[in-house]
Amino acid sequence: MSLKIRAAFLAPLAALALLPATGAAQSGRYPDKPVTLMVGYQAGGSVDLVGRAIAPSLSKRLGQPVIVENAAGAGGTIAAAKVAGAQPDGYTLLVGSPSEVGINHLTNKKLTYHPIRNFTPIGLVGTQPMVLVAGSKLPISNTDQFLRHVSAHPDQTMYASAGVGTPLHLAGEMVKQKAGVSMVHVPYRGAASMATDVLGGQIDFSVFVLSSALPYIKDGRMKAIGLTSAKRVPVAPDVPSLAEHPKLRGMDLTLWFGVLAPAGTPQPVIDQLRAELKAVVGEPEVSAKLQAAGLTLTPNLEFAPFLKKEIDKYTDIVDFARITE
Repeated sequence: MSLKIRAAFLAPLAALALLPATGAAQSGRYPDKPVTLMVGYQAGGSVDLVGRAIAPSLSKRLGQPVIVENAAGAGGTIAAAKVAGAQPDGYTLLVGSPSEVGINHLTNKKLTYHPIRNFTPIGLVGTQPMVLVAGSKLPISNTDQFLRHVSAHPDQTMYASAGVGTPLHLAGEMVKQKAGVSMVHVPYRGAASMATDVLGGQIDFSVFVLSSALPYIKDGRMKAIGLTSAKRVPVAPDVPSLAEHPKLRGMDLTLWFGVLAPAGTPQPVIDQLRAELKAVVGEPEVSAKLQAAGLTLTPNLEFAPFLKKEIDKYTDIVDFARITE
């Protein structure tokens, strides 16, 4: 066989031999080492709970350990900055929530990352409402009574949140914005001390994460005025939404939890993670655990457009309230 004929015969075979290898490079090699889920808060909190709920099943599906790493501090921004600056290869991911992903860049101009430019959203796990509560000693038990009380005591009614620029703070300011009332914000360092003062009557009203306040509501030590979500939720069907009141129509501000990768992560990796995360959230054991923690699961909601709308909402509230850290 001449050299020219031999070359012509072998060239197509060589090209075919390359096809399986190329496919493996695109999909078979990821992941080939452990994947880290960064959480910007201490163990035991709501963001940490979501990360630890999805990690075991995600590990099984990916065939590699998925490790939850807590880097608490600065309202979640330490972990977010680490992920934003990580190698965009799918091995360092963020379990994100409103503070570090959507709000903090609006109130803290020193942040080194931007939520849209520096992240690629993978999937939204779920949302959870906040709830406006009153202490049991106050003669107020519904939204109408609350608004009448605040209107009668302008700049004298105090409401507490877990800190300046938190979603709880923004929820209180959104109530003020929509209802046209005036309240004084009292920031706390956490839910425990805030609960103590609400129960003791030192604070009139407070905004809590629903799962944190629910035990107090159920035993009658706090009265639920209304949820910050647009609709009621299955875990607390008797608690109305604030948006049910005519003066608070359009009220809709929730906590949300999603997984994000550094910007520039290859699309095949994003697609794989997106599919696996959706499957994980749909597993009965995982979904039951998340729903028991008060989440409404949203695996089919497109994360990127959702995030943009949320940031637009936060921007409007921050500008209205002139919130800065």
